[in-house]
Amino acid sequence: MTAPDPPTAALIPPTAALIPPTAALIPPTAALIPPTAALTPPTAVLTPLTGALAQLTPIGLAELTERAALQTRFDRKYLLPLAELPHLLAGLDHTDQVLEIDGRRAFRYESIYFDTADLVSFRLTARRRRRRFKIRTRTYLDSGLCWLEVKTEGTRGGTVKERLPYRPDDSGTLTPGRSFVDGVLAALRTGPTLTFAPTLTTSYLRSTLYLPATASRATIDVALRWEDHRGRRLALPELAIIETKTGSTASHVDRLLWRQGHRPVAISKYATGLAALDPDLPAGRWQRTLRRHFHPTLHGDPGARQETSHRGGPATDPAASCARGGSRNA
Repeated sequence: MTAPDPPTAALIPPTAALIPPTAALIPPTAALIPPTAALTPPTAVLTPLTGALAQLTPIGLAELTERAALQTRFDRKYLLPLAELPHLLAGLDHTDQVLEIDGRRAFRYESIYFDTADLVSFRLTARRRRRRFKIRTRTYLDSGLCWLEVKTEGTRGGTVKERLPYRPDDSGTLTPGRSFVDGVLAALRTGPTLTFAPTLTTSYLRSTLYLPATASRATIDVALRWEDHRGRRLALPELAIIETKTGSTASHVDRLLWRQGHRPVAISKYATGLAALDPDLPAGRWQRTLRRHFHPTLHGDPGARQETSHRGGPATDPAASCARGGSRNA
């Protein structure tokens, strides 16, 4: 008889025993921005994106959902300087389309991630445990729609996302959707019922591409911001996250990125953002990402809080990217 799996707490060592903390990578005060920073992205962020997307044929939400829902998928993420977006988008296939709703092609997102007091979800991701999971609410600020989502690891390494329609007013609590969360987590056998609380809020501006050749999608996120439950804030105004969401076959956007010298990187909006905000947490597999892309730049007097900006150059070795298949799991 096979012995039952031990509870999650038995699988994960204390945080201090995991991986060297991010304190060795980022100064403790890095990644803080003034609390008055506006949610509306500045023109400098919008212009490179909207100008490059203007030439693409639009696709509606219902059609995009029908053709490329991809709730089970393989994700590859890339970090690019914002200024490189027009060059990338100029290389898209003429059949590629961009999501357009009410004349908009870029949309404001806000996600609130939930974790336990000892950050079980974060630590499972840092250790790349097979039974890792993420819980969040996602609000589409322009439409007012909201979903409660649970992301888990699929049987073949892909990401599985299950979600429930949610009230925007409830985005900061799991109470109305707790039975849904417990139902998804039951398959992971996480042990005793876990207590979750809001841990991190992310916001960004997203454009979504539909790629007919592979019936897949790619997203472009800019105006990236994070805030943890202690009020610490981070912004990456000069960075774009490109994410391809495909079946098992890479898309032509992946190949275009490889030809331009970009390779998939390990980044999780939740776990990497949390590690950047709290240098005492383990850096995990995001050490290179934190070193290359999370460089603090002082604004104002030396005692002021700091804002991070992208300083890393384009990555190399696209062949290695193709071989590895990129980063899975958001």
